[in-house]
Amino acid sequence: MSHISRGPTQKWAAVTAPRPVVIVGGGSIVTDAHLPAYRMAGIPVAGVFDLDAERTAQVAADWDITPFASLEEAIATENAVFDLALPPVAHQGVIEKLPEGAPALLQKPMGRDLAEATAILKAAREKKLTAAVNFQLRFSPMMLAIHDLYKSGALGELVDVELHANIMTPWHLWPFLKGMERVEILLHSIHYLDLMRHFLGNPRGIHAKTLGHPDTTVSQSRTSAILDYPEPVRAVMSVNHNHDFGPKFQDCYFRFEGNRGVAITTLGVNLDYPKGVPDELWFCKKGGDWEEIALSGTWFPHAFIGVMNNLQRFVAGEDDTLLTSVEDAWNTMALVEAAYESSARPATPIKERP
Repeated sequence: MSHISRGPTQKWAAVTAPRPVVIVGGGSIVTDAHLPAYRMAGIPVAGVFDLDAERTAQVAADWDITPFASLEEAIATENAVFDLALPPVAHQGVIEKLPEGAPALLQKPMGRDLAEATAILKAAREKKLTAAVNFQLRFSPMMLAIHDLYKSGALGELVDVELHANIMTPWHLWPFLKGMERVEILLHSIHYLDLMRHFLGNPRGIHAKTLGHPDTTVSQSRTSAILDYPEPVRAVMSVNHNHDFGPKFQDCYFRFEGNRGVAITTLGVNLDYPKGVPDELWFCKKGGDWEEIALSGTWFPHAFIGVMNNLQRFVAGEDDTLLTSVEDAWNTMALVEAAYESSARPATPIKERP
């Protein structure tokens, strides 16, 4: 039986008895991904609270859930999992108010920089929280399938991992980004850096350059990076959010190439976000033909089911590992910090002709 015919895993196991979810924050990510995912999976949502009372009421009415009048009312919900769908600056203050020992899922990133990530990590430890960060790309059907192919030996030894994105991103959907010092790596490419860590472990370092564009108001919208792994691994990332020339030559793909096989997948949500196009996954065994692997879902919203199920199953004792724990996520934040530090340093100068 081939690796394709056996069907690589594309879903994280569901928790047997899901706890109710309390959502703190009511932005577009909640209505585009969190709430659709939880409804799809049958995970109960106790209610929502947002600092904007009108937003709280609207989301609650649209999704037939309880609108909490205050954070204190929201966190008083018994036996709940707290889904903190917040900007990074807000995480620590809310964490410090959660009940001791509570389970929590933090929207990525884990703070605006490594110093804030460290403070959040310490706060979570002090409150004895079971806390994870929403690096949900790991749990998308396409990435679960590729990881399964990798672990099964179908790819062999990974030697080349590449993320390439040439897209047009509607930054105006997130008005809080305007004026932020760090944007592209911290809020977007962090997913790709985290995924490379997931497959390859922590790199020894990173060479990176991130910059803005004349046609955008956010501080950075283009990034190139090379992650430093021992030979023979090459891991690279190229991201351009400003390809405003129609969809014909837009693309966004991950390539995982080993010495026995290769998998290439399209990240469809980034093409015409947030509507997106269908994700695709293709596999080729060395010496064989390309085969498409049918996917059971997409990054948005299906991956949000997996990350919540992993947290709930870990709390229930059904999973041995909390895959995106704050302890692990801190390492992704350290990689992000190193990328910004690399970008701020001058390049190696070219010697002048004698």
